[in-house]
Amino acid sequence: MTRTLLSEAARGAAGGALATAAMSTVMVAGDRAGLMPDQPPKRIVRSLLPGHRHQPKPGEGLLATVAHFGFGIASGALFGALARRRRARVPLGIAYGLAIWLVSYAGWVPKVAALPPIHRDRPGRPAVMAAGHVVYGTALACALNRWDRRR
Repeated sequence: MTRTLLSEAARGAAGGALATAAMSTVMVAGDRAGLMPDQPPKRIVRSLLPGHRHQPKPGEGLLATVAHFGFGIASGALFGALARRRRARVPLGIAYGLAIWLVSYAGWVPKVAALPPIHRDRPGRPAVMAAGHVVYGTALACALNRWDRRR
């Protein structure tokens, strides 16, 4: 069966949703361990909503969850489209997850003043977020590979 770019992106999007859920467990564990109060997605949404960028805002938790999953799904769709017709190797998934982390947390996230750059962030949060992105990439590649085996 020939798969189209759109079907590969859709598979990647589904994998991105699963991978984001897996990543979220790492983030919750980091929060509970006291390594990162205020989840990064919440800080990002807070900084983009009207008002003072560091003041909590109504509805930010729900918006942060929607934004986090939306970004993870979109990133998964891109990975699915790029990995088209090839087995998604786990090391490639890990590299993809870490690339997302670096581009985000060393790039645009500090630019919107949601969090400081990685090298100036509070101890613990960069390690938790890097680990979360490793889990994201691993889960994304594994989901795509599992679905390929079922065909």
